[in-house]
Amino acid sequence: MTIGEHLSALYRLPAYDFPGPEAKVDGLPDADAVAWRITGDVYDADEDWTGAFERFRAAVDTTRVRALIVGAWEEAYDSDPSDVIEALVTARERFPALRALFLGDMVMEQCEISWINQTDVTPLLNAFPALEEFGVRGGSGLRFPAVNHGALRRLVVETGGLPAEVVRGIGGSDLPALEHLDLWLGTPEYGGDSEAADLAPILSGARLPRLRHLALRNSEMQDAVAAAIASAPVVARLEVLDLSMGVLTDEGAGALLAGQPLTHLKKLDLHHHYLSKPFEERVRQTLEGVEVNLDRGDADEDTEDDGTVWRYVAVGE
Repeated sequence: MTIGEHLSALYRLPAYDFPGPEAKVDGLPDADAVAWRITGDVYDADEDWTGAFERFRAAVDTTRVRALIVGAWEEAYDSDPSDVIEALVTARERFPALRALFLGDMVMEQCEISWINQTDVTPLLNAFPALEEFGVRGGSGLRFPAVNHGALRRLVVETGGLPAEVVRGIGGSDLPALEHLDLWLGTPEYGGDSEAADLAPILSGARLPRLRHLALRNSEMQDAVAAAIASAPVVARLEVLDLSMGVLTDEGAGALLAGQPLTHLKKLDLHHHYLSKPFEERVRQTLEGVEVNLDRGDADEDTEDDGTVWRYVAVGE
């Protein structure tokens, strides 16, 4: 599966596309009423992203803007967003109210998730110390060295393959306000070379005292992740645990249920899984009273003539 829809909202504000260069910019919504999506052209760009951003700054009262969505930039399959990041960092004084930022809101027609080139995204966090929500899509070239950020409450990293270096950087970051962490770990084929051991600093919870929602999903190593979570100290304080979109089998679910109690959770999300019907029922019975999502979705497997079984994450290419 690939991503076919743009973000519909950010920071509880509806997404709104800033008009293109040929459109009129009168009658725009109030600056603080929407999450502004600014987009250039990926192919044969008539206007690059930084050009669209300049028009946006001229047309909108940026001092009131609360949420920004960075859409496509030119040749995202071949170029990273360094110019985009530089433009945002340079303009930081003009965005005192900015609280949410998402980098790379592209659908498959613009650029497949694993083709989106990224770079070091932490300059954005350093430039906007009041930022409460940050998200990024695309793992190719992505870097996230450890940072200190006192305001960030929600961090989302969507990839078809999340580099181990990024996992370790996030795990080494001091994020005392973080409540919601969502990592799409992906597959080795698309650069997801992390191991369950790389998650240890996150699972300890030592630097994440306020974490309540943990999603470690879209992973080929979902069984190993589930086994690690079974004894993870951070679980005791969670309200939502999300192990969805990956290759979770009876082995991983069994390890999870054999570990620490999960009955304190409000929700356990396992959708897109490879559990047997008997094990699905075991999960339901063990976690009666917890909202459990066991929707199999489009999870499917292929079996070769030699008996090799292939199973797939929800979002790869």
